[in-house]
Amino acid sequence: MTVKKLLATLGIWSALAAPALAQTTPGTTQNPNRIDGYGAPVSPSVPVNRAADETTIDIIGGYYRQDGTHGAVEGGRGTEHLTDVPPAIIVNVPLDTVSRLTANVGADFYASASTDRIDFALSTPSAHDTRFHGDFGYSREHKYKGTIWGVGAGVSKEYDYFSVNGTGSFAKTSRDGNRQLSLAGHIFLDQVTLITPIELRTTPTRGKSEYGTDTRQTYNLTATYSQVLTKRLQAAISTELVSQNGLLSTPFHRVYFYDSTTPNPVTSVDAANFSSRVPTAPKTELLPRSRFKYPISLRLNYFATDVVQIRAFYRLYNDNFGITAHTAELELPVKVTPFFVLYPFYRYHTQTAAKYFAPFLQHSISDEFYTSDYDLSDFSANKVGLGLRYSPVYGISRFHVPGQNAAGQPRIMRLKSLDLRYAHYQRSTNLVANIVSFDLGFAL
Repeated sequence: MTVKKLLATLGIWSALAAPALAQTTPGTTQNPNRIDGYGAPVSPSVPVNRAADETTIDIIGGYYRQDGTHGAVEGGRGTEHLTDVPPAIIVNVPLDTVSRLTANVGADFYASASTDRIDFALSTPSAHDTRFHGDFGYSREHKYKGTIWGVGAGVSKEYDYFSVNGTGSFAKTSRDGNRQLSLAGHIFLDQVTLITPIELRTTPTRGKSEYGTDTRQTYNLTATYSQVLTKRLQAAISTELVSQNGLLSTPFHRVYFYDSTTPNPVTSVDAANFSSRVPTAPKTELLPRSRFKYPISLRLNYFATDVVQIRAFYRLYNDNFGITAHTAELELPVKVTPFFVLYPFYRYHTQTAAKYFAPFLQHSISDEFYTSDYDLSDFSANKVGLGLRYSPVYGISRFHVPGQNAAGQPRIMRLKSLDLRYAHYQRSTNLVANIVSFDLGFAL
């Protein structure tokens, strides 16, 4: 469900061969590595150079946990506890010297205490869910012209949400390899089951098929220009134009009004306790059915010495919901040995509130649109962490796999690299999160 805040779309599309960035829906979707509210992309800390003729397999996993006190399910107050385990496998297969296929398949296994409050009960089926996703891409390179084009498609499915997507991209690199312009377009077509809070249903035990559905369409155009400025300094600037239409509200997010006179229905013992504190009835969150977003970002990579690199990132975000956000990130990869890299990082984010946001019991029933989702509130956030990468030139280990290579010799798979990463996130709205993740890189 949307409240779990963990859409992996960005990670999926970055794994495709096309040199593009994907999008998320600020305030309504969230990935454990992207909890800044507006969905800024996080690029790999240490790029991996892969041989053009080898098949690569990345096994990715981790554990994410968050806690907070402003759950949107209960109208801006209540638990935001969430855990998520998101395993995935990314396979990159060269078809020949110029074309590749990429597949990214995985799942999110999550438990969310806040979604229990949809029915004012504990340990209901809504507290646990699994999202399955699969994305597939094809790219082709014209080395003489310095161009790469790619196409891709994917699908994502969970209990109350189904999405299909498609992408196309094009990149042009200069003859000297110092400049590149890349363009990418993305389309996301979503269908959402309209699960509402229990006290607002005509039949409290209503089944999934009786809720009805709504749709959302997202169109994203990204342009990125990168250039090598000096032997030590590289820069990239990118901009995105994102248009969304359809359901942008979350149907099980409650909103309470200070001037409502409608009694709060009582549907269970647990709800009765809550009703005694909130005597008036809520409504479901209501937001406009169109949104336009236009962020722009700058990235700088500076090789200070042979062992120290400085990676800086800044992003300015604006949308027609009234949110303006600034994000700055600094990462310092340090080459401890030729094959071992440590990279501490720090990220700061601040944003203004959407014009439709108000805290618990602060909305008026005369408001045209209303939400108490703190992802759309005014807040600042800090994320700090440490990563390490181990990638010896001949790999960490190697082992035989069934079959033979083109020369008739036994096939050997190598464990090429190991990435480990920890991050701690803290937001001024009392949300705290921690994530541990890993990436095992294999080559065949």
